[in-house]
Amino acid sequence: MTATQRTYWLEHAWLGTGVEPGVTLDVADGRITAVRPRTPAPPPGAEILRGLTLPGLANAHSHAFHRALRSAVQVGSGTFWTWRDTMYATAGRLTPDTYHALARAVYAEMALAGITTVGEFHYVHHAPGGTPYADPNAMGEALLAAAAEAGIRITLLDTAYLSSGFGRPPTTHQLRFSDGDAETWAARCALLKERDHARIGAAIHSVRAVPAEQLATVARWAEERRAPLHVHLSEQTAENDACQEAHGCTPTQLLALHGVLGPRTTGVHNTHLTAEDIALIGGSGTGTCMCPTTERDLADGIGPAAALQNEGSPLSLGSDSHAVIDLLEEARAMELNERLRTRTRGHWTAAALLRAATADGHAALGWDDAGTIEAGALADLTTIALDSVRTAGPPPRLGAETAVFAATAADVRHTVVGGRHVVRDGAHTLVPDAPGALARAVRALHA
Repeated sequence: MTATQRTYWLEHAWLGTGVEPGVTLDVADGRITAVRPRTPAPPPGAEILRGLTLPGLANAHSHAFHRALRSAVQVGSGTFWTWRDTMYATAGRLTPDTYHALARAVYAEMALAGITTVGEFHYVHHAPGGTPYADPNAMGEALLAAAAEAGIRITLLDTAYLSSGFGRPPTTHQLRFSDGDAETWAARCALLKERDHARIGAAIHSVRAVPAEQLATVARWAEERRAPLHVHLSEQTAENDACQEAHGCTPTQLLALHGVLGPRTTGVHNTHLTAEDIALIGGSGTGTCMCPTTERDLADGIGPAAALQNEGSPLSLGSDSHAVIDLLEEARAMELNERLRTRTRGHWTAAALLRAATADGHAALGWDDAGTIEAGALADLTTIALDSVRTAGPPPRLGAETAVFAATAADVRHTVVGGRHVVRDGAHTLVPDAPGALARAVRALHA
């Protein structure tokens, strides 16, 4: 995922604190080798990115197959738990081939939305009924290949999912998720290999899905490899209640007791937390991945993102169930949700929200060398049009505010990964018929 030496000229660039006009980037071997601001005209031979260029966006939480649920789960009413029944049915129809086709199209949609790295929270490991494939990582390999073909980076967060609840075995639907125990999960994960575009991390699906005595095994696997570790945390009050009944503590307290919290760990959602939970997460440096479009779609609630960050928890963003794939909307929604909850405005600056969508999101996925426009960083870029019906009008110096509070994924004009154009002028260069690919892949699962 690298390109030969080249030069990019950015009409406007967000460099972390403000917007600079006329920035030239030199790129070699997929990395930025020099940043030259205040170059009012493009150097000869430079590739021109008109609009506002940001570091590539990091989608820190994805379940690629959930994209097949879009619109289909919007009929009638219900709760997270009724939505889950539909999700299980879709998961039951996946094969390595159909999952590859769907994920390739979903990751192409992400690239079109300016996403250059995805964290795939992957738990559909085996054939229906729980029988391993001949290659025990056939499903994970399908996702890794899909990301490469769509031109984006991936952190495969291979997920331990071992039970249906505290002390209960997997249900029929969940058998294909389970390796039986954490040691067997770890042995399978050890067969996965990193590559230029891919890193391997770990995940605990939730405290209800991994028995308490096996949490440390998953945490130790990630610690030994210095890999990211993610966990769904307190997304639902029912999970909190069940954990209290089983262990006499909250899910956060249970994770702390078994050594799961820490700077390489990210809690996803972190919605229904006590003050002690927030202090434990922040004090341990555990990250928080908010997924506002999914959290509102599933009626989960509004998590205490501002309080978590104030306690020391770095924030990242994810599109989770892919009700929409738009990291700008995720950033905007986090601020707007907090406004609704508190009835006050301005909890994060646009720059802070962009950091959650870029540098901090990449850090949560183990890509510390991505998410900034500076010498030595991976040459991953996203350019947003400043002349669409949504973005036209404000002066370019307000580009960060325009990107977060006005732009959408539809305004992404260019996506560059490793110095290579993956999206050019709003068209995907590797998956030119992304809408058709999505339609075919989704239809195959509903046939």
